[in-house]
Amino acid sequence: MISADIAALLYLVAGVLFIMALRGLSNPRSAQQGNRFGMIGMGIAILTTLALAAPSDWVSWVLIIGGIGLGGGIGAYMARTVKMTDMPQLVAAFHSLVGLAAVFVAAAALYAPEAFGIGIPGDIHAQALVEMSIGVAIGAFTFTGSIIAFAKLNGNMSGKPIILPARHAIHIVLGVAMLVLVWAFTVSADPWLFWAITVLALVLGGLMIIPIGGADMPVVVSMLNSYSGWAAAGIGFTLGNTALIITGALVGSSGAILSYIMCKAMNRSFISVILGGFGGDSASSAAAAEDDRPVKQGAAEDAAFLMKNAGKVIIVPGYGMAVAQAQHALREMADLLKKEGVTVKYAIHPVAGRMPGHMNVLLAEANVPYDEVFELEDINSEFAQSDVAFVIGANDVTNPSAKTDKTSPIYGMPVLNVEDAGTVLFIKRGMAAGYAGVQNELFYRDNTMMLFGDAKKMTEDIVKALGH
Repeated sequence: MISADIAALLYLVAGVLFIMALRGLSNPRSAQQGNRFGMIGMGIAILTTLALAAPSDWVSWVLIIGGIGLGGGIGAYMARTVKMTDMPQLVAAFHSLVGLAAVFVAAAALYAPEAFGIGIPGDIHAQALVEMSIGVAIGAFTFTGSIIAFAKLNGNMSGKPIILPARHAIHIVLGVAMLVLVWAFTVSADPWLFWAITVLALVLGGLMIIPIGGADMPVVVSMLNSYSGWAAAGIGFTLGNTALIITGALVGSSGAILSYIMCKAMNRSFISVILGGFGGDSASSAAAAEDDRPVKQGAAEDAAFLMKNAGKVIIVPGYGMAVAQAQHALREMADLLKKEGVTVKYAIHPVAGRMPGHMNVLLAEANVPYDEVFELEDINSEFAQSDVAFVIGANDVTNPSAKTDKTSPIYGMPVLNVEDAGTVLFIKRGMAAGYAGVQNELFYRDNTMMLFGDAKKMTEDIVKALGH
């Protein structure tokens, strides 16, 4: 058992470590150190909470230790076995668990308020009722929203925008109804109103994420991350837990900032993201996927010859590279080109892959030098001075239609100007449309050569051709 003053100090230390963790994770060079700070901070927060609670009966200790062991064991197993390609949907799944935990804690506080020091059944403090209702609303919304995001990212649902009739009107009605229920609950503390808020939030969370298309999914993941943080912060106030408040506020604010950055990168309105009103009401062209225009095809030997004789090559990785796990072969190819005197750079779109930073992590895993990796705004002007743009699995983020076709769901989204390069080499399995359901006009350009096949196998073949 420790005093409340010591617990507050330890929670403050944990909060500082969480801030240092976020700072470390902002750069690949310091990411490992940032992870260590986060782990130490979380360890301090957990041990402090256990020491502060200090249950006197052994049954409670068994349940607590069992829960920690079970959750920690599952987390350790998933961390070691999950593929990098599955990381986005794993993050979405974790967000859903945070939201569900907020609902459970709020329910526990409602039915056992004396255990939380917020009153007695039927006479709960008004402030606690407000915190409880907000926490359960955001938590339930985050839960179903994250489940839908997981299904879309995992391929269980279509990545195309699913437009529901009168969806904005439905969202407004449900939102207003939920606000009315929150007010009524804070006045009466009626458990039925609590569960009515929960059900409405669950429905609203699903309905607001369903219409959003796959091209906008990175923003959705980031926004749900923010929601999960605010849910945790709200419940932290109910529990009177400083560490939970600090952690939730950090996650909520950092997720919101990241979402704003993602929205700027995709030319989306931040407000429309919050309201679930993005993803495009205009349907993508289904005929584009069946386009029978001829394309120029090439082989690994052709690609090796072009790049070996180039002065500058810009590599554009995408989700196709992640699926094929081609990052190591790609780095080997780049090393061989640099030995031939070729300048090699990597161009990363902010939303390439299925979540922010996905490509950066994969390239770091393959030990690609950090100073060779550039973001869109830093390298877009260089494509016009490059001999070859080597696109490996990136589709929507290189589609010129985003700049020219006003009927396209991705119109207005900033894209990498790969078409400006002397030659575009595009590795792809086939002519299928991208994740947003839009065919890439780049395939049919005169300076584009399609390299059909598995990204890893094709890159390995190019490496062999460069070595001869």
